[in-house]
Amino acid sequence: MSESVREVPIFVTRGGARAGARPTAREWRRHAAFFLLTALTVTWAGVSFALSNVRDLEPVIAAPATPLDYLAFIPKYFALALAAQAAHVYANPHFIVEGLKFAAALLSILLAHESGHYVACRLYGVDATLPYFIPMPPPFMAGTLGAFIKIKSPIPSRRALFDIGVAGPLAGFLVIIPVACAALLTAQTGPPAPEGSAVIYFNNPLLLRLLAVPFGVKNLDGMEANSFFLAAWVGLLVTSLNLLPVGQLDGGHAVYSVLGRRVHRYAGRAAFLLMLALAPLGWLWHGVPSGALYVILLFIMLRVPHPQPLDDQDALGPTRRLVALLTLLVFALSFLPFPITIK
Repeated sequence: MSESVREVPIFVTRGGARAGARPTAREWRRHAAFFLLTALTVTWAGVSFALSNVRDLEPVIAAPATPLDYLAFIPKYFALALAAQAAHVYANPHFIVEGLKFAAALLSILLAHESGHYVACRLYGVDATLPYFIPMPPPFMAGTLGAFIKIKSPIPSRRALFDIGVAGPLAGFLVIIPVACAALLTAQTGPPAPEGSAVIYFNNPLLLRLLAVPFGVKNLDGMEANSFFLAAWVGLLVTSLNLLPVGQLDGGHAVYSVLGRRVHRYAGRAAFLLMLALAPLGWLWHGVPSGALYVILLFIMLRVPHPQPLDDQDALGPTRRLVALLTLLVFALSFLPFPITIK
């Protein structure tokens, strides 16, 4: 989801930026294979989402009695649950359609995000890989760990760093908007939760709350999480994570470009400390460790040094500073410190 910049020796070529190397046929095949595999796992996740309100699919397994039973319990439960889901989907093919809708919407968001980075790299002559999509079969929530590109040559200037950094989240956000509109156009009131069961609530980012007004959705919290809603929600989560002002995340690139190395370092530490302070509230108020997961992510990103552009003194200019404010607005519309509540 974020581009990864590798530290390489600094050099300047004659005549300015050189042309980035074009992907080979072998690279196209490899990246296409990862994309297709991710499309499969994301569709699977979409089908699982659609089946979440179907009762009587829980497998019945005898309680484990021996150490071997405990070791085999989770794989056995997963296999039986998958078999029950497959049988139900075979008898009700419309669930496959829901899975395909979720996959098409979410992959469009991720592809737009990474394509924004990649196209910006090409425009500046920066060597970068095609997007790597990471498949992750359910029970992982979205069927993917996202996507990323790897930059293989130095960034020529702060302007280039800024453009490459913000192009991804802005492009992805432009796709999220129509997906969110489709979610609200097809919104329906969700069924009541079964008594005595734990219920997962997807807390709504500001963008969804604002769009709900013109679409006449008065009870957004009570809306059923349809395929488009889930894709938009995951896309906003991905966007907000990438725009955190830390390390080599997209937000880190933007802060470095606009405010410089020193502010970038302090902003990352401040974001880490803020999430560290908020993490216990996730357990108390929402029953989930999402704040702790943010802390772990930010700690890892703080350990990764940010590379210095070849030209670290060029000014961004007023247009890019306006784009920086727009990017900050996108972050505000997307970010939730506690995305999920379990009651």
